[in-house]
Amino acid sequence: MTNSSISDALALRDTASDFDAQIGNLPVIGDPHRSPDSIAVARQIAELGKLLTYLGDEVLFRAAEPDQAVHTTRVITSFAAAVRPAAEAAAALGEVAHQLSFLDQTEPLRDQPDTRDAREAAVRVIEDALGTAEVALSEAANSLHAASATVSPPSVRLQAARSRSTTTATPGPLPPTSRMAAASDRITRSR
Repeated sequence: MTNSSISDALALRDTASDFDAQIGNLPVIGDPHRSPDSIAVARQIAELGKLLTYLGDEVLFRAAEPDQAVHTTRVITSFAAAVRPAAEAAAALGEVAHQLSFLDQTEPLRDQPDTRDAREAAVRVIEDALGTAEVALSEAANSLHAASATVSPPSVRLQAARSRSTTTATPGPLPPTSRMAAASDRITRSR
């Protein structure tokens, strides 16, 4: 199985998109449609487990290939590098699940002062862990997106189209002296 740089770039991009989707699925405290609950968090941990297995398989299959293309080492490195942030995100979501379980267990005691303080601390831990998961998932997605561009850079036609883009062709702001001269010229002409 010899992979072309295009198929490898697509595999990297698709995996990056899977991580982007995981970011979009993260619970959000205070959002009634995406608030953290144990079942949703457990499902997301399971999905990250599948992504971790996929990353390991991609490394294994490419490393075991006897006839590797020149770019294969970069692809293996890129998939392998995404394992750490993916595992960090899974660990952070494990912490979220742990704290949610604590909140469920202490619900009947929520009015007691000590329990109230502990519950407030648990919510802060959940917020921090969700932030950690988001950063880790973004790191994995961004590194895979960047790797896909190095394995199979954009085509010459795409690069040419980007160079003709109106966003890159717009002139920058005038220097202060030029702006003042232009303003005084308009004032003079309007009199």
